[in-house]
This record gives sequence, C-alpha cells and structure tokens, in this order.
Amino acid sequence: MPENKKKTNAKTKQTSRVKKTLILFDITELILVLSIIILFYLSLPLSTTRVIFIPKGSTNSIITYLDKSGYELNIIDSIYLRFLGYPQSGWIDIKQNYLTKADFLYKITTSKAALKNITLIPGETAYIFLDDIAQKMNLSRQKLQNIYEKYAYKEDGNILADTYSLPYGMKEDHLLFYLFSNTNKQYEEISKKIFGEYDKKRWYYYITLASVIQKEAANEKEMPIVSSVIHNRLKKGMKLQMDGTLNYGKYSHIKITAQRIREDNTSYNTYKTNGLPDNPVCAVNIAAIKAAIFPAKTDYLYFVKNEKTGLHTFSKTYKEHITNININRIIKKNLNNKTKEKTEEIKKKSESKNSLTSPKNEASVFPDENKKTNSSSIKSLWENVK
Repeated sequence: MPENKKKTNAKTKQTSRVKKTLILFDITELILVLSIIILFYLSLPLSTTRVIFIPKGSTNSIITYLDKSGYELNIIDSIYLRFLGYPQSGWIDIKQNYLTKADFLYKITTSKAALKNITLIPGETAYIFLDDIAQKMNLSRQKLQNIYEKYAYKEDGNILADTYSLPYGMKEDHLLFYLFSNTNKQYEEISKKIFGEYDKKRWYYYITLASVIQKEAANEKEMPIVSSVIHNRLKKGMKLQMDGTLNYGKYSHIKITAQRIREDNTSYNTYKTNGLPDNPVCAVNIAAIKAAIFPAKTDYLYFVKNEKTGLHTFSKTYKEHITNININRIIKKNLNNKTKEKTEEIKKKSESKNSLTSPKNEASVFPDENKKTNSSSIKSLWENVK
C-alpha cells in the first residue's frame, strides 16, 4: 500500500512538473509573440516635419497630443517612451522627415532644440532688425516693438551686430531679453578690459560714436581714420555734417536729400545739431567700438567717397576737401560717360545681331496683277514706314 502511494505521489509530481513546463512554455511563447508584434509595430514607417512642437506635461498627455496631431500613437508608444526616458518640450529638430516609430520616439527624447540663425548686420537699425525677426520667427511685429521700447536702454545699439541662434517658439519678450542680456554681458566684458569698469552711460557714448563710424566707413580698415575725423570735429566744436546719422530707424536705407536735411529736426541731423546724436544710429560690431575708443592719430577734418574705389579720400583743410570733391565729380562724370558708352555699344551690337538674324520678306517671283501701284497707295505705304 505505501508503495502504491509513493508511485501515485511521484506520478502527481511529474504531472505537476509537466504542467508547469507547459505553462512556462506558453508564457514564453506569448512573450515572444507580443515582442514580435511590438517590434513590428515600432518598425512601422512614420512621416514627420523636421521641426515639431512638444508641449510640457506627462508622457500620456504628450502621446495624446501627438496622436491628435496625426502621428497615430497609442499606449504601446507611451510604454516604450517611458522606457526611453522623458521627452523634450518646446520646438525640437528631428532632422529627418521619414523614420520608424521607434526612431521617432527616441528622437523626441534626445533631439536638441530647433534653432534659427538670424543675423543683425553691422550698420543695420533695430527697426529693420525687428521686421526681420518678426518674419523669420513668426512673431508679432507690434509686440516686439512695444517690448523693445519698454526695455531698451537707448533707441538703438542695444543689440550687438552678430549672428544669433534662436530657438523656435521663443516668445517676443523672452527673445528680446535674451538679445539684450547677451549684448549687455559682452559690452560689460569689453568695457572692463579697456576701462576697468562698466559705466553704462559713458559706454553708450562710445556706442553712439561707433554707430556713426559704422554708417560712414567703407570698411573696417577705414574705421580708425573715420573715428579720428569725428573726434577732431567734436574737439573743435564743428558739426559732424554726416549723411549716415540720418539713416536711423526706418530711414536705414533711404537716400539722404537736401529736402530731408532741411526737414529733419531730430538730434540725428548732424547738419543742424552739434555733437553726436542722442542715441546710437544703428547696431555696431566690435571693430567699430574699438575704433571709437582708439581713433587713429590724424589731423583730418573732412572726407569724401571716391566713386572709383568706393573708399574715402581724407583731407585736413576745407580747401583740400573741395578739391577732392571736384576731382571726385570728374571721376563720377567719366564713369557715367563710360557706362553710357558701354550701354550704347551693347545696344548697337544687339540691334546689329537682330538685323542679321531676322527673316527677310520673300520677294514675289511673279508680280501681282491685281495690285495697283497708284500714287495714293505708295504715299500711304510711305506714311506707314515713317
């Protein structure tokens, strides 16, 4: 009897082991099947824009947002995303348009912010730069203007001429605060290197001077010489009388005329007012700032643009200056004549070429018997030719 009992127990244990093995096999098989399904699902192709917006929030809320945005994501993506980590927020650069779902989910957890390069050209005004920012960053031009006027230290010169990498999605206030603080930090560093301190009022005097140099100099090599002319005229109490100071704000690219000089009564009109304008004329680069602080040692008081070279001719006396102006007029006249002659020559060659290639009217072999050649018809033909 005990032997039968032992046999029964052994058989029961064996059956139990078999059942456990089968269950384990079934579970393993189920896991493998689910894994294959998930891997297949995650390998499905997905199309996207290179730059996408990810809102702040929980992983589930982000998946819901992306699903509503047309990415067709669900709970499987949510689980996989939790395994990868937490997704970025804001505008991010995926850098691809076509990828798998797995790659897409990986990208939104690791990709960097999407950036847009915007360049403030040396000599350009804040007014024009705000137009550029509004267009390229899809922001409100009016909001930018309002924030700029509220927080800018001066009407211009608050942003250093440079190329800035700005994240997509930045609001108007954050963007301008970044540009102001970045510039102020650089101004402070340069000022402390040169003067040992950062006196903002004194510093912006040099920024204003630098802005006039930036508008007037043909290149960076000329900047210290143009600076010397400004310094020399200021010391003598002479008006600067420079066109560049009238290219402020929205007038950045407007040609200066005698009428404009008569009508503009702002401090920017250095034909009417003494000293520098009350505000910088435009954005400046480091070269212009250095030239403003360290002018060349010269006795020059005047300069005029040479129409042939595009550079400036400098002079110490008004008599020399007038001579240079007259020489420049002759150069300009000769250049205009040469341009005119060249244009006429090209026109003649073009006309000659057209006359050679144009098809001639075929002459009739047999005269038209019905055609009358009376005097009135000949006269009408002649009038048409004339």
